[in-house]
Amino acid sequence: MSALIKIILGFGPAFLAIGYTIGTGSVTAMIVAGSTFGMQLLWVLLLSCLFSGVLIYAYGNFALVTGKTALYSFKKHLRFGKLMAIMIIIGVSFGQWNSLMGILGISANILFELIAMYFPSVIPHKYGVVLAIAITVISIMYAILLIGKYSLFEKLLVIFVSCMGLSFILSLFVVHPLPIEVVRGMVPIIPDVDGGKMMVAAFVGTTMAAATFLSRPLFIQGKGWTIKDKVQQKNDAIVAAVLVFIISASVMAVAAGSLFHEGERVTAVLDMVNVLEPIAGKTALTIFFFGTLAAGLSSVFPCMLIAPLLIEDYRSGKLDTQSKQFRIITGFAAIFALTIPIFGFNPIKGQLLTQVFNVFVLPLVILGIILMINNKKIMGESVAGYLLNFILGLAFLFSVLISYTGILALLE
Repeated sequence: MSALIKIILGFGPAFLAIGYTIGTGSVTAMIVAGSTFGMQLLWVLLLSCLFSGVLIYAYGNFALVTGKTALYSFKKHLRFGKLMAIMIIIGVSFGQWNSLMGILGISANILFELIAMYFPSVIPHKYGVVLAIAITVISIMYAILLIGKYSLFEKLLVIFVSCMGLSFILSLFVVHPLPIEVVRGMVPIIPDVDGGKMMVAAFVGTTMAAATFLSRPLFIQGKGWTIKDKVQQKNDAIVAAVLVFIISASVMAVAAGSLFHEGERVTAVLDMVNVLEPIAGKTALTIFFFGTLAAGLSSVFPCMLIAPLLIEDYRSGKLDTQSKQFRIITGFAAIFALTIPIFGFNPIKGQLLTQVFNVFVLPLVILGIILMINNKKIMGESVAGYLLNFILGLAFLFSVLISYTGILALLE
């Protein structure tokens, strides 16, 4: 067991990448897609994970070769880099903080539903209990952030992500789609129905998360990796992409296998209570909900971290988790996260809309790294090869196409 834990901890930045990528927003998107379209959008998930893995690798390799971070390098070396970096900071921070509201709201509601499942007497006091849970959760998270140690953040993310992955994969053994449906899901097609375009854009927005790539150099800096760890960095990127695909596909498959053929459309994680319990039983439902809760908690840390990290990246190119600025901004994020629990809003639609908004900053993030890794003055002999440039070029075209799809979805 100690050997296994040592191997898992060796892939620390990968689990932070998964924490950024898979939260309650992405779980909601996968459930909605699985219950509405079956496995039809599996191809979108596969492409997104492939491109994500390459982008994680590209940003990580840039950090190892140059010893520099992303936004600081954009500002220093690109003609319009300063404007690009500021637009990225605003766009990513807006998206992540909106996600944080929804994540905390859904996580608090999931904890309430789990409690109510075994202690029905709390149901009449839902608002007060949900608010108390939300305040407790965000206070604990902020207290941990005040410690300011990268190694602690990493270990907590390993625990949350491991629980999340195991829970969803175990759920897959209880309910799953037909193999032929999985094969058909690999055929590229956008469902020609209301919400089809929105769903595709949300899928990419949650899987190709710009924050994941931008934070990669900072977390590599925190991990203490150097050019000697090039192979480890590459393996770490592959692990991140593969696990994101397996976990996300498992959630979609559970929803497709249990709900799609029954004609039960789910628009929220919490809708699974009434629909999935008769099919899978209370124990299986508890396991699935525990995974969803772990997904939420694994995203709270990264969402609270992102704004101060990007600002510090832009200013100095250093990972600083113990500054006064870091504590003030994360404290504001913690208070901002309580918006939905305090006012009792429904976080589900906001979560999906936030995922759509995430795709608009993505082309800038991809274009920035393409320009940086092809700059001989910075990269020297380690400039990107033909294969990496080709895949990143496809990723850029894909992101532009998905951004266009997101605009159409919002207009509709």
